[in-house]
Amino acid sequence: MSQPTTDPFAGFGVDRPRLLLAASTGGHLTQLSRFAHAAGVSSDATWVTFDSPQSRDMLAGERVVWVDYIAPRDVPGTLRARRVLQEQLDPAGFDGVISTGAAVALSAFLWARSNRVPGRYIESVSRTDGPSLTGRLVRLMRLANTYTQHAAWASTAWPHTTSVMRGFARELAAGAAGDETAADRPLRIFVTLGTIRPYRFDRLVDRVLDIAGDGDEIVWQLGETTRDGLPGTTHSLMDTSLLLEEARAADVVITHSGVGTILQLLGEGISPVVVPRERQHREHVDDHQLQIWQLLRDSGVADPYTVDQLTRAGLLSAAAHRTTLWGDDQ
Repeated sequence: MSQPTTDPFAGFGVDRPRLLLAASTGGHLTQLSRFAHAAGVSSDATWVTFDSPQSRDMLAGERVVWVDYIAPRDVPGTLRARRVLQEQLDPAGFDGVISTGAAVALSAFLWARSNRVPGRYIESVSRTDGPSLTGRLVRLMRLANTYTQHAAWASTAWPHTTSVMRGFARELAAGAAGDETAADRPLRIFVTLGTIRPYRFDRLVDRVLDIAGDGDEIVWQLGETTRDGLPGTTHSLMDTSLLLEEARAADVVITHSGVGTILQLLGEGISPVVVPRERQHREHVDDHQLQIWQLLRDSGVADPYTVDQLTRAGLLSAAAHRTTLWGDDQ
């Protein structure tokens, strides 16, 4: 029997709560944006995040407090951002704070507790087997009520709320051949590697170079994985509009296993090739990208591969498929 879901956006004591919405850029901000949209959050909400092309694009027209980038496990940066909030925000203007992480969540909740504003923390969908370090700290310090998107580890302390991944499915595109019969052909490939500092993903760049064909056209968003002499067109950072424009124009999209990019691509009907960064190769602070990657494998959504598993046939298979959104989740 499935557990009932709870709504972190309800129960603030007013019909239209005035909310502070805090999240790091990337997957955390994308998830919070999707949750806020689904909850019908009013236009008087205020956002807290880092200044980047993605956040500028996503939050155009919204009220935003920009804070400096906070690296993973950066305690001084977390405290500096908390001071910025204390200087710029009037606590009387807020009924609650909601965050999906990461370090900026602690900044917002520390501000909220000192000003007696209730907080809600929704753990990232990428955490399939338990809370992140941020989530554990939020719970240990009693900074906010906590929620999980996965019923498998839900509890009284971590009640289950609806997952941002719910409702997606992978299917063969109209007129496309199946995996076994897809003929090789030149491909337009878009590769996006994410922007989290200071982690590189050179293994994936090298693998793409190994399996790319002579006639392929490649567009790269490299983020921290700066490289010279790559074939095709390279970008360091792209705003969301340009990223999605390139993704829609591509035959196949290859992405690191970052939940924000995955959600954006799935929402565009794209079945991306998803490749996880791994801690053992110093590609991320931990292995949470393996968790969201395994979730995709188990659910049959997207085209998940490890670096070593990725082949030309995998690219052709992904190019022949698309993503749909079924049922009431449309």
